[in-house]
Amino acid sequence: MTTTRTIASLATIAAAALILGACSPSSTGNTPTDQPPEQTTTGFTAPGDGDRGGKDRPIRIGVVGAQGPQFHILKANAEAQGIYLEFVDFTDYQQPNPATSSGDLDLNQFQHIRFLAQYNLASEADLAPIGSTAIYPLSLFSATYASVEEIPDGAQITIPNDETNLARALGVLASAGLITLKDGASALFATADDVDPAASRVSVTPVAANQTGRTLQDPSVAGAIINNDYVADSGLDPSQAIAQDDPASPAARAFVNIWVTRAADAEDPVYTEITRLAAREDFGQALSENSAGTAVVLTIAPAQLQSDLADVERQLREHAG
Repeated sequence: MTTTRTIASLATIAAAALILGACSPSSTGNTPTDQPPEQTTTGFTAPGDGDRGGKDRPIRIGVVGAQGPQFHILKANAEAQGIYLEFVDFTDYQQPNPATSSGDLDLNQFQHIRFLAQYNLASEADLAPIGSTAIYPLSLFSATYASVEEIPDGAQITIPNDETNLARALGVLASAGLITLKDGASALFATADDVDPAASRVSVTPVAANQTGRTLQDPSVAGAIINNDYVADSGLDPSQAIAQDDPASPAARAFVNIWVTRAADAEDPVYTEITRLAAREDFGQALSENSAGTAVVLTIAPAQLQSDLADVERQLREHAG
């Protein structure tokens, strides 16, 4: 399951992000997990046992897929710096942000910029991104057809029903030639009503994001757009995707995955140290491996992420207009 800039800058930086994902220290090689973390250069002082991040008050982080190896690596590296972490696992994308806003969670790491922008506006919240992880392609899978071309006209495709991933899923289907969107439909805001049925090869059925994989068991469903977090849970391998979006496209920047906390805590030194450790090579390598190599790992400065978020929120307000 991040902030944006102007569209003019999206293409340039998205391309740069792809280069970073291919060759930066965050995405290549692997540091043995039994080695001590790199020494901090920020003058970080470990919290006391009773302080936030100390042994008696661990940082609570909401994630989807807490058993991911990258989180085990981060926990070990953080403890070596005197920071204690507790990962709280969720299966529903709608839960971690409210828990972060209320203070039940200190951080979360499951969403992209577009998703956070929608939450902030709908809930009048001020959650802020403080670090980036990766861009994940959004993919189309089928239990029956080996290619997009094999999908028959009139077939049914299921897509995530949350606003942010629904629009992105429609973009995947449009780029694959399965649907045509009506004139004026936005890549960030398209809904099922924006599909032109007369010009489209398939129909779309929005369902909960964590259910799209299960719909492939229905013989009436020709394919499903499945969020990266749920691909493995659906018994699928990312290499089985028959279509996906392009992380280097101008619109991709809104889908950078991020570390998130309350705006008032955005510069908390413990949180800053956690995101620094998450930018290490070993975390990035494990994250990439956990995604079967699909993740485009990148590191973006918090100030840029927050500027990006502000821009997406502006676009959302204008769209709601």
